[in-house]
Amino acid sequence: MELCIGIEGQEGVSWDDWTAIAAACEAHDVPALFCADHYLSRWPDTRRAGLDAWGTLCGLAAVTRRLRLGSLVSAASFRHPSVLAKLAITADHVSGGRLELGMGAGWYDAEHRAYGFPVHDVRTRMDILEEQVEVVSRLLGPSAFSFAGDHYAYPGTDAQPKPVRGHIPLILGGEAGPRAARIAARWADEYNSAPAPPEECRRRRARLDAACRTVGRDPGTLRFSVLQWLLIGSDAAELRGRARTLAELHGQPERDPDRLLGELAASDWCIAGTPDAVAERLRAFAVAGADRVVLALAAHRDLDQIALIGRELAPRAG
Repeated sequence: MELCIGIEGQEGVSWDDWTAIAAACEAHDVPALFCADHYLSRWPDTRRAGLDAWGTLCGLAAVTRRLRLGSLVSAASFRHPSVLAKLAITADHVSGGRLELGMGAGWYDAEHRAYGFPVHDVRTRMDILEEQVEVVSRLLGPSAFSFAGDHYAYPGTDAQPKPVRGHIPLILGGEAGPRAARIAARWADEYNSAPAPPEECRRRRARLDAACRTVGRDPGTLRFSVLQWLLIGSDAAELRGRARTLAELHGQPERDPDRLLGELAASDWCIAGTPDAVAERLRAFAVAGADRVVLALAAHRDLDQIALIGRELAPRAG
């Protein structure tokens, strides 16, 4: 099972931080680095700075050599599909074909209001996403196309240039509800599950499989991945120190690290522990159908975590 890293760039991640993270990933054989696409911090201090996700991806594409790079995920409400497709193809060419494109409907209402993006109901968001997924897929596809929808129209467009390797993998994400599963079955190369316990991930994988069979697609051709936050330490003392750092990042320096670790270990969205304990949890996701896990790291300046993932966790997780 492949282990990748995800970073919430809106949480005060500077360009120097990004280049250091990417270098650590390449140095320790982490295969892919994903960038969240947000304009506003989701932690208590919304004044945390964040660079644009696609500007970041294009920049990282130029300073890395092996690392695959991707968005997880870009909100359809932030960009016109032609803009998103052009950004994706640019990052793909700068990287020499190492881009993966993650798309989603958008959900963070406070962020939309703060930056002047329209706030739609869930059904409208999904309508827009479904059209964008088709349009972007066709813009990045091999030939000209026409499209007429409720939100976008193309009279006959053959976008240039084409992807370096002929195709940019498309990732859709969420909870694999009926409509999301149907869209993924038709267009996606991969579906990324929002954080959930292994048994729920198994149900989501089953819904995706059923949606693929409905449209005549082999379910095995739709990759399945899971997003989980990670707090890892080589031993109990190191793990406790990272829990203390996490509490400080959340503005709670007085919080008891052992209690925090207990809460994280009991959660559905985070894996906390030493490499052996984390690997055991990860193997449960593999049994549930996950081909890879994206490990989200909150303390982004602690590069020793990345070394630990590549050196000790990946071999144990299989």
